[in-house]
Amino acid sequence: MADDMRADDLRFAPNVRHLVGSRGLEFRNAFSPFPLCCPARASFLTGVYAHNHGVYWHHKPYGYGAFDDSRTIATSLSEAGYRTAFIGKYLNGYGPMRSKVTGERSYRYVPNGWDDWYGAFENPGVGSFHGGTYDYFDTPYNINGKPTNNRRGEYQTDTLGMFARKIATANARRARPFFMYLSFTAPHFASTSEPDDPRRGRDFTHRDGTRSTFATPSRPDWVKGRFDRAVTRAPGLPKGGGPAEADVSDKPQKLRMLPELSHQGRRALAEVTRQRAEAIYVMDRQVGSLVRTLKKRGEWDDTVLVFTSDNGYFLGEHRQRTGKTKAHEPSLRVPFLITGPGMRSGEVRNDPISTVDLTATILDLAEAAAPHPADGASLTTTMLTGDQGWDVPVVTEATHTTKGRRTDPAFRRGDARTSIGLRTARYSFTRYDNGEGELYDLYADPAQMENRYEDPAYAGVRASLDELWSRYKDCAAATCQVPMPAQLTVDAPTLSGLTARYWRHIDAVYGS
Repeated sequence: MADDMRADDLRFAPNVRHLVGSRGLEFRNAFSPFPLCCPARASFLTGVYAHNHGVYWHHKPYGYGAFDDSRTIATSLSEAGYRTAFIGKYLNGYGPMRSKVTGERSYRYVPNGWDDWYGAFENPGVGSFHGGTYDYFDTPYNINGKPTNNRRGEYQTDTLGMFARKIATANARRARPFFMYLSFTAPHFASTSEPDDPRRGRDFTHRDGTRSTFATPSRPDWVKGRFDRAVTRAPGLPKGGGPAEADVSDKPQKLRMLPELSHQGRRALAEVTRQRAEAIYVMDRQVGSLVRTLKKRGEWDDTVLVFTSDNGYFLGEHRQRTGKTKAHEPSLRVPFLITGPGMRSGEVRNDPISTVDLTATILDLAEAAAPHPADGASLTTTMLTGDQGWDVPVVTEATHTTKGRRTDPAFRRGDARTSIGLRTARYSFTRYDNGEGELYDLYADPAQMENRYEDPAYAGVRASLDELWSRYKDCAAATCQVPMPAQLTVDAPTLSGLTARYWRHIDAVYGS
């Protein structure tokens, strides 16, 4: 699992494309329902939407400290006979925040169900700890309950790859099957800066006084400059040099406040893209090394390997410089490739798959019981036999997406969410707690330039989606998988055409 990797970032990951994609399956409609690190990772670990696990943000009261990880995918797989290993970034705040399970500082804490734990942690602010999860060259690790801080100077991505190969080799000697969750920080931006970083805060000042930032990941020297010629602009800015979005008057207030990027801002965002690409390329090499280890140890033929990201990332779309959280395609969409027995055909799948569906799928493949009543559904049938169509919406949700007071009575008091939406095969629909809304017809407008929320021509569609929204916004377990009305479902052949049309349009607007 990468961190903040866009679906189109796969072009910088040749090993993943070759070893997993061309010899596996690529899902062209993969989504992170709550596109933010902490909530997304909590959803993968539990198999439920954020409104059912209660992790809505990175900070108190909704960050890691709100996460009950006493039962997760790890406990389920352990009970099914698997050895389990976690390697890398856990949830934001792991280290300084207290565990909800133990009440203690978490930098010594190993959650239930993990036989091997190599967790990077943020600096807890006690003792002589230095570095942190987002310091790529100075990362402390909790190794099976023992905090260590002796890897200053090592590049985190390479260290995580080394840990993964070590664990894979050790488990290959054992008879029990094993599950490994390898969780990279790349290409998330670093907590430290480098001399060649774009200067932060130089593009413009928002109307509320905050400044635009262009944060980047750290990279080892050998990879710097690798994509300087290949990347000439950010992938969220249209080819030809036109505006990111000429008219944002139909967008929610937070996007309406954004001016167009300056020339300096465009150059900075191109450099952000290059540095992210370099961090992805280093991570990709570690994936390749892990696959070679699995083959050498005789495990590959029986291994299912999934590559994905916790969420997507804006890189210029709708004037949004960087970031995520909002329910727009660049933020929601993630790369998703899988290979394994019966899944090595190099085919494309168009059925939607979300973070919670991934959890359900892994548990299904392992014949393990879910740790909580599952909000997602297993896609093993789609993987093994082909697309089934799109008949259940993806519920999208977020917080900190609005300004002003809450006026929509459908957002109940105490609900941390400020936006809730539905993604169907054709429509992207979002309601905000301040009364704003967005409706995009992705058949006619894949790039989401024309908000149809107030368009009389779409009044019938909006009414149908409003009714559906009320049904799904607080769904749990089986109610999240109730099929939509027939007029909103799409069969497999139609979905194939819609998906191909979507990506053709995105390529025409943003492609190289």
